Amino acid sequence: MNFEFFIARRIIAAKDYKSSISAPIIKIAITAIALGIIMMLVTIATSLGLQRKIQEKISAFNGDIIISNQDTNFSGESQTPISIHQDFYPTFTTIDGVKHIQATASKGGVIRTETDFEGVLIKGVGADYNWQYFKEYLVEGRLPDFTGNLNDEVILSTYLANRLRLKVGDRMPTYFLNQTNSQKPRSRGFMIVGLYNSGFQQFDEQFAFADIRQIQMLNKWDSDQIGNFEVFVEDFREVTHINNLIYDDTPSTLDTLSIRDKFASIFEWTDLFDFNTYLIIGIMILVAGINMITALLVLILERTPMIGILKAMGSDDWSVRKIFVYNAMYLIGVGLFWGNVIGLGLLLIQKYFKVIKLPQETYYVTEAPIYLDVSYILLLNVGTFLLCVLMLLIPTYVVSKISPVKAIRFD
Repeated sequence: MNFEFFIARRIIAAKDYKSSISAPIIKIAITAIALGIIMMLVTIATSLGLQRKIQEKISAFNGDIIISNQDTNFSGESQTPISIHQDFYPTFTTIDGVKHIQATASKGGVIRTETDFEGVLIKGVGADYNWQYFKEYLVEGRLPDFTGNLNDEVILSTYLANRLRLKVGDRMPTYFLNQTNSQKPRSRGFMIVGLYNSGFQQFDEQFAFADIRQIQMLNKWDSDQIGNFEVFVEDFREVTHINNLIYDDTPSTLDTLSIRDKFASIFEWTDLFDFNTYLIIGIMILVAGINMITALLVLILERTPMIGILKAMGSDDWSVRKIFVYNAMYLIGVGLFWGNVIGLGLLLIQKYFKVIKLPQETYYVTEAPIYLDVSYILLLNVGTFLLCVLMLLIPTYVVSKISPVKAIRFD
């Protein structure tokens, strides 16, 4: 067995170790590490959770990348049709990282009941539409089915339904302007089959989802004409790069726009979370390291006679320093263990029981979202452990200043 490791184990296992002068300081240092890892875990999990949740909600309504005609207003209210017959549809095979592509079309209208009216953007979708995100947002009824013959089913937000006093099973009379204002508005009576609530009021107060063939008929388009394509990517961190590749790969008559650019202000706000996360991690590691340095210095001074004896018996400075480094590594490990147990426990409680609520109008979510991933948990623990150990090499330099003669006489 390694000599230094053996001595460090004996020190830790000694009865007087727990009742020594350094014991309370060591407990404070362990507590500081535990609290630090708890704070770092909570910060990363909530920051990544909120970023991913907001990105998922924006993607659910817009896709990650929008491909449309060069003349189209990206707001979706006024679309110039494009042909669905494209080399990249229905499968984008020329560019890696594309997960799914779907065809949509939108048209603005007005929902009018006997007592109320509201503006709405009817988004037409087809059999290729990805309803993955909306399964989570569905609060009543069911998702519409557009895989068969043309139908009048529609899914509406609870926000609009409450304002218009509509419910699942009601007809939703909607009026649309024609191409020329001189013509009378055209009307459609949609059947509400489901209600959704994404928590993103900017979208909930605007969107209803119907059959894309309804939009084609209202716009007097051919059956192969659509408003735009929505592209989903496998890794959202690469969305800007993939957007540039798609732009270069598509015909010159088409334009592309990523949701990072379309909703730049929202993503700039969420990007600030990264800076705050790095700042908190740096502060926590620094505080934990300083506490461990203090504890280690006290421990070294307390063991001055032992250091003198070991030096007198032939141990060099580095050998003695390793004893205290091993000791400190044990204390750091204890702090990390309890920090992970408590931190992950709190995060799991929030993840499954939604204890902490957030104001939806500010954060776009109703509760603090949690994202847990083994990779960042391991990286955080390993990084904290290594940085603390490196910081502890400095105070162990005190060992080289201790004279064996004076240390033994001091005893």
